[in-house]
Amino acid sequence: MMRLRHISRLRALRLALAVMLAVPLGLPGQVSVAAGQSLPPLREVSEIDNGLLWVALADEIRKSCDGIEARMFNALMFLNSLKRTARDMGYSREQVRTYLKSDDEKARMRERGEAYLAAQGVSPEDEAGLCKLGRAEIDRNSRIGTLLKAK
Repeated sequence: MMRLRHISRLRALRLALAVMLAVPLGLPGQVSVAAGQSLPPLREVSEIDNGLLWVALADEIRKSCDGIEARMFNALMFLNSLKRTARDMGYSREQVRTYLKSDDEKARMRERGEAYLAAQGVSPEDEAGLCKLGRAEIDRNSRIGTLLKAK
């Protein structure tokens, strides 16, 4: 039997995402907020889209910087809050899964992440810059910073 402490942090984060997707996010076929109103694509729901951007950036920083690790509990809580938001808005599990698995959305999220890094004066290939940014985000207690901690 595998013990949780032996699971890498990345596998634990992936497990958290899988758990998030496994819990139903609404009634099957539910696609409207109110009668006659359809839901916007998840990419247009800034709370969800930006939330996933912050998680992706925190994960990139964590993977690139030996002196920074994930705050797994915070990440799980944040992902659960995104799940609840999507559920409360009426998105189905399949709608969320399609959004998360879409190659187009992944490419768009990468572009958004690179734009954020560029605005901070950091290249995605600059590990020292990513570490410096990560420490700054932790110090600012930003959304990204709340998902990370210095070792």
